[in-house]
Amino acid sequence: MSVLVYTENWDGKFKKLSFELVSYATEVAKMVNTTVTAVSLGKVDDSELTKLGNYGASKIVNVKNEGLNVLDSQAYTSVIAEVAQKEGATVLVIANNNIGKSLAPRLSVRLKAGVGACVSRLPLNLEPFTVIKKVFSGNAFAKVVIKSDVKILTLAQNSFKLVETTNDAVIENANIALDNSLVKTEIKDVQKQTGQILLIDAEIVVSGGRGMKSPDNWGPIEELAGLLGAATACSRPVSDEGWRPPNEHTGQTGKIIAPNLYIAVGISGATQHLAGVSSSKYIVAINTDKDAPIFEAASYGIVGDALKILPKLIEAVKEAKS
Repeated sequence: MSVLVYTENWDGKFKKLSFELVSYATEVAKMVNTTVTAVSLGKVDDSELTKLGNYGASKIVNVKNEGLNVLDSQAYTSVIAEVAQKEGATVLVIANNNIGKSLAPRLSVRLKAGVGACVSRLPLNLEPFTVIKKVFSGNAFAKVVIKSDVKILTLAQNSFKLVETTNDAVIENANIALDNSLVKTEIKDVQKQTGQILLIDAEIVVSGGRGMKSPDNWGPIEELAGLLGAATACSRPVSDEGWRPPNEHTGQTGKIIAPNLYIAVGISGATQHLAGVSSSKYIVAINTDKDAPIFEAASYGIVGDALKILPKLIEAVKEAKS
């Protein structure tokens, strides 16, 4: 028996998200009195795999197969399910990102497992197995009881702290045959964003809304982001107006993010927008309307004209950095 955690890699490297998942899985394993097995798919060097042991994994199953070099949900599901069955895993931990949302339901069918989607805390109880998750666009919490023998938990990003250990993990290079008929994804072209921090990876995000009044006023947003080492984002109306590119749109119909700090400038805070950013650790809001919904979700708020406040905020950051 073990807790199995799928650790996604990016071009053979793990990011904070993978270590967060292993940290969470380790704490769950302590609760059920078992160990953590991490599974990695594709080409990853042993030096990178050993990092997973630093966060509690006692065993790392590394599956290398040419068919796994391209992300394909059906192929990945087949391999992860086989590893889970071989390891006798009773709990599977996966990220609640686009990949996790694709894998979890497929694994649920194969393993006859109940799913606790987008959990943000450790299980409340083991008998019955009860988890807590956000509902109603992050405005409430719900307790979910999973009655199946195997449980799948998808963890909300940035909802669990990293816990480092001195554990030495055993790396097992598994030779699992892959049905090539399952691999139906073909990559014809790759265009990587350069010179900017990816929004979904950013620890700090500076986001602007219609309160910026014009796309010509975006200079201070970009300057503040540059000073803080942050990514830039926007609300849906800004994207719809063509002020900013669609890839910066955050919210229920855009990117779901969970940075440590989210600075909302001139954003009123519609329910759809808050649904995409409510998992941020801290939200700072700047808005002229003291009754704007964004202030209800904000850790800190400034009531005033963003175009007057941003220059002062930029100057304060510069002074702090100097």
